[in-house]
Amino acid sequence: MDAPTKWEFSCDLEVDYESNEKASMVYSALVVDKELQPDKVKREMSISNGKLSVHFEAVEARFLRASYSAFVDVLTLATKTIEEFGRRD
Repeated sequence: MDAPTKWEFSCDLEVDYESNEKASMVYSALVVDKELQPDKVKREMSISNGKLSVHFEAVEARFLRASYSAFVDVLTLATKTIEEFGRRD
């Protein structure tokens, strides 16, 4: 039997979109992308008060770094897309 997974490494990211609508658009775009190695990295997202919060946990620092880095790349793309093509307030 395998040893239980130890989620020793973690970090949090919070982005303030200043509206639940924008935060929800980004959330919806990113929630469909699942972690490629869910046995090594976990990611949980939530929205509150116009902020997108993301919590990462990993079994090794290198998995955390890779997951975080890839996520920030797609987060940046989604954010720029919404800024460019989203509704103007």
